[in-house]
Amino acid sequence: MSIQITHLLLAFLAVAIAVVSAFSPADHYLIDCGTAESTTTVDLDHRSFTGDGSSTILSSTKSVALKNSNPDPNLSPIYHTARVFMKPSDYKFKIKEKGTHLVRIHFRRFNFQNIGSVCHDQFHVSANGYVLLHNFSAPKRNPKIKDFLISIDDDELLIRFIPVDKSSFAFVNAIEVISAPKDLIPDEYVNSDQNDRINMNHAFETVYRINVGGVKVTPFNDSLWRNWVPDDEFLKSGDGSTKSYGKVHFDGRIQYRSGGASREVGPDNVYNSARIVSSLNDSIPKLNLTWVFPVKNGFSYLVRLHFCDIASISLGMIYFNVYVNGNLAYENLDLSTLTNYMLASPFYADFVVEPEKFSGVIRVDIGPSSLSMPHSVDGILNGLEIWKMDNSMRSFDGEVFADQLESKNRSNGQMGRLLSLTAAICLLAIAFLVMRRKSEAKHSAGWSQLPVDMPEIDLKSIHQKSTGIDV
Repeated sequence: MSIQITHLLLAFLAVAIAVVSAFSPADHYLIDCGTAESTTTVDLDHRSFTGDGSSTILSSTKSVALKNSNPDPNLSPIYHTARVFMKPSDYKFKIKEKGTHLVRIHFRRFNFQNIGSVCHDQFHVSANGYVLLHNFSAPKRNPKIKDFLISIDDDELLIRFIPVDKSSFAFVNAIEVISAPKDLIPDEYVNSDQNDRINMNHAFETVYRINVGGVKVTPFNDSLWRNWVPDDEFLKSGDGSTKSYGKVHFDGRIQYRSGGASREVGPDNVYNSARIVSSLNDSIPKLNLTWVFPVKNGFSYLVRLHFCDIASISLGMIYFNVYVNGNLAYENLDLSTLTNYMLASPFYADFVVEPEKFSGVIRVDIGPSSLSMPHSVDGILNGLEIWKMDNSMRSFDGEVFADQLESKNRSNGQMGRLLSLTAAICLLAIAFLVMRRKSEAKHSAGWSQLPVDMPEIDLKSIHQKSTGIDV
């Protein structure tokens, strides 16, 4: 009986500690776009989103709130409504605590009606001087979540939606702005060939977030409300065809510790599964586990690898090498030393891949090192994240500054008006020449008679069209 009581007390203590240490962000905005301000929408992960209608955070001279008349019941309710913009419009968020913030923007196109003469969605999105999206068009079926980490040094975050031209519109279904934990993004990183450490002040866009060897992790099971997808699609070797490859799952408690990876850096459901390379006999396998991820050229990328030794039977038995794009990023990685000699204790390592050091893909390998031992684990990986880093123009999407997005739109509009004016002048010149030829033909035998069925050009109509041009 006393043993049961002790177990209950320990369980209660563990829950109490988890509640007290649970992440509580200073800034936490969840906005359901296209709904009334008094409306609260609960998504599939039991989070409450507030409507943006008549809200002080929305500044728009021309927008329409739309609701899907035939919503997909399998989708989160935040995708059942949308805010559509015909002109540049802003969402302004008051920032209580400066620093890195999670910014998530949700898109899902449904049957938009009653939006006037505009015909397609194509737009830009900027945030405090960063170009988040450029000439973006959202998919029409599956939701698209654009996930960013942005350092905010001002008292306000301004997210701006800008239609590309007069025939296009911008839209958004939901926006999240959340203060990030202090330990989520460190102040410096190691480049992929470990030549030096790099101090950087960058913003980041999530490209991949992978649960290696495990199942999909939904926002409900992540303290930062992230999605982690399985690694099967990206695994190029280690599919189980060789006995030295394998998956492991851990049912015990993950030992988070001060100075290591926190639960906000990676959740339990990422660290309690992994893929491993192991030697089954006296010989050490000469093979690696390999993952390949397609990426867009022209940007640097931050690669974060998550490790947690849930496979070794004792400390000091796992040593392996880590390679990023063929470069030896970590030699003889010793998880026991790095985790203060604790099993099942998480550790992560960050590496920057420069744009000149890859061509369209980022490749990650783990495998045995010169210190690997027989009958032990010779390589392990639990999770992986890849972030795109903003370029020198503070853009994630093209060679363009944020303040050029609207000037570009204005110049396109001016060019369109100039072309229309030029076309009208050409029509007037042609009409003048035709009339002159008619007049000269009557008085000169040297000119052949114009066909009598030549269509007449309505100068009055041309004059009306030309004077109606907006310059």
